[in-house]
Amino acid sequence: MTGADGGTVWWGWGAAEAHIPLPAGVRSLLEQVLGTACRDTPPVGPDALRLPVGRLGDDARAALVGVLGPAWVRDDRASLVRHCRGRSTTDLLRLRAGDAMDAPDAVVLPASHDEVLAVLAVCGRHRLAVVPFGGGTSVVGGLVAVRAGLAGVIALDMARMNRLVSVDAESHIVTVEPGMRGPALEAGLATHGFTLGHLPQSWEYATVGGFAATRSSGQASAGHGRFDSMVLGVRVATPVGTWELGRAPASAAGPDLRELVLGSEGAFGVITQVRLRVRPRPEATYYEGWRLTDFTGAADVLRALAQRDLLPTVVRLSDEVETAAGLPGGGPVGGDPATGDSGTGTGDPATGGGCQLITGYEGRAGWVAARRSEVGELLHAAGAVALGRDIGASWVRDRFRGPYLRDALLDVGMFAETLETAGFWSTLPGLYTGVRDAIVAALAAQDAPGVIMCHISHVYPTGASLYFTVVCPQPGEPVASWVAVKAAATRAVLDAGGTITHHHAVGTDHQPWLAAEIGDIGMAVLRSVKDTLDPAGILNPGILLR
Repeated sequence: MTGADGGTVWWGWGAAEAHIPLPAGVRSLLEQVLGTACRDTPPVGPDALRLPVGRLGDDARAALVGVLGPAWVRDDRASLVRHCRGRSTTDLLRLRAGDAMDAPDAVVLPASHDEVLAVLAVCGRHRLAVVPFGGGTSVVGGLVAVRAGLAGVIALDMARMNRLVSVDAESHIVTVEPGMRGPALEAGLATHGFTLGHLPQSWEYATVGGFAATRSSGQASAGHGRFDSMVLGVRVATPVGTWELGRAPASAAGPDLRELVLGSEGAFGVITQVRLRVRPRPEATYYEGWRLTDFTGAADVLRALAQRDLLPTVVRLSDEVETAAGLPGGGPVGGDPATGDSGTGTGDPATGGGCQLITGYEGRAGWVAARRSEVGELLHAAGAVALGRDIGASWVRDRFRGPYLRDALLDVGMFAETLETAGFWSTLPGLYTGVRDAIVAALAAQDAPGVIMCHISHVYPTGASLYFTVVCPQPGEPVASWVAVKAAATRAVLDAGGTITHHHAVGTDHQPWLAAEIGDIGMAVLRSVKDTLDPAGILNPGILLR
């Protein structure tokens, strides 16, 4: 059984043909490093999945069919499973164990803004929760609605709203529907000579609407900016009507209300159109690798680049553990997923230990050459060792492989999950140490040996992100164990002055700590917006606000 879109597996990430078993060398290395044997832990068969009893009444279903037609209101088993939760490790562990109890009661697929409005009207009348669904790639519980007080849950799949609506070549602006996936958007823009340049690790399956709703940040953020910086306008369907925002390149007409939509995760409305700033396709690209001695010193080098306005398009700095494990090549614990080469596990011979830095340049040929020269001069002055283009090419080739290797780890009884944050340069060393120490202590309390890796991939003049990966044997209660580890790490983030999430969004996982970051007044503002746009509380209930 694949998903309702026919292309993705229900038990993991992406397409079945893209999955490979964990290479024997990596499996052996894990057993050696963690001191425990791998054990085969395949998912249950699809027939063993437990789904909730459907609660969609006949009248509500008939009303939805009346709006969309019978082909676009689905309650078959494959569709419901495909729309059950997102793709975090804990989401997948539940599914792999047979628990699909968060599946919606039906999946609806509108084809236009007006149909979305009509669906919201039906759901308002029948007290149905509405969960906007793009690529289903949430890793923070953003697709699990709270059912309390509601008659059922509908997944509002935007897959049919997937057009590149218009291209304003003179202004370098495009208008896109929310269900368009990253690869399709780039292919469409290429025919007009443009690129968006937004490539998060979820790029293969995530959608434009999801990018906006979660304030996504792509791998080329150093050069192109975060997704929210590319958004010039949005159209939103809400239970109280249509909301259009953004009519000029800049405005002083009060607060920028687009910011209420960006990052709202479907709690305030359904994004049905996005207007984006695009740029010409690059004349030249150049990716290469560097070795630096230690993570703290290397982070200082990134700060110098950012504050001197010398950032490449892509910057990715792995700490010593991640470098030794081989994660810069594309996935947890090492190696080349295409060949099964696991590396040494104690530092790739090409890097010689230390920390690996990937720098990438995309743009006009003259700019690429000049910027690469300036960055190289600064890196050499800091003692960095050039590793050449092969390292950069390897990273580009494998940069979307991480989730597939995560699934391969789950198949052999290993647990792999990520968490991310960001802080100012002055607080970043304490943030890095504090979170690592908290994870180590939380794992030790559960007698779970683990490997903790980190990298910086989003850099600003004022600070940077930290992205942690944790690999350990699956404990007896892996979901509860990770919840405890994540809670300890989040408390450490707040204690060190970091943000609870840099680009994964709030979802349900971070919601308990949102007030600690934005304050009681901030929460009151969000509740007021929610009450105004969604007075019946049907939009993704439990997300952002409880």
